[in-house]
Amino acid sequence: MLTQALHISLREMGEPLGQLKVTVVRGKRLVIRDFKSSDPYVVLKLGNQTAKTKVISSCLNPVWNEELTLSLSEPVGVLHIVSSDPLRLHCITALALPIKRSSRPTFSDIQEVFDKDRFKADDKMGHAQVNLQPIVSAARLRQILKLSSGETTLRKVAPDSENCLVRESSITFVNGEVVQDVYLRLCEVESGEVELKLKFIGASAGGMR
Repeated sequence: MLTQALHISLREMGEPLGQLKVTVVRGKRLVIRDFKSSDPYVVLKLGNQTAKTKVISSCLNPVWNEELTLSLSEPVGVLHIVSSDPLRLHCITALALPIKRSSRPTFSDIQEVFDKDRFKADDKMGHAQVNLQPIVSAARLRQILKLSSGETTLRKVAPDSENCLVRESSITFVNGEVVQDVYLRLCEVESGEVELKLKFIGASAGGMR
């Protein structure tokens, strides 16, 4: 029965594609959630996976430069990012905020930013999301083109009403890797942006890498 349950679990996850390495680079102009500042952290959510950064104390322009790793499988979803402040006890979800599950299955990841608080629930500092289909499609194109060296721009994603991009995002093959620089506007707050660097690593040497 354990084996059967494992098969069901794997089937629900879909075909494994590889790993998504997300470097949470920094936040800019985050909102104040404590007396004069915030203690932000970021939470990433992809499917049933979550990962979060460390808390940066008393800073509205935090630099994390922290790499988090998530597994990526079909169907490709959305990455959710949440930024939060721990209010002496606040939590963080995705991009410096607590991550909440998105009702939109089209996105692979959600980011939220939170403010850490010791005595009560963390304050939300905004959230954003990134559609992961473009970087996966770019990795497949890299495989079709049989690129192995040099630097090639595989795709560009423009800001629009359906995404949280602040500026155009380029997906590039460089140094043997498919990477995407992402600049996101945090939603439902007065101000705040988060910078991410995505790196997609295929499941095997013969797969998308």
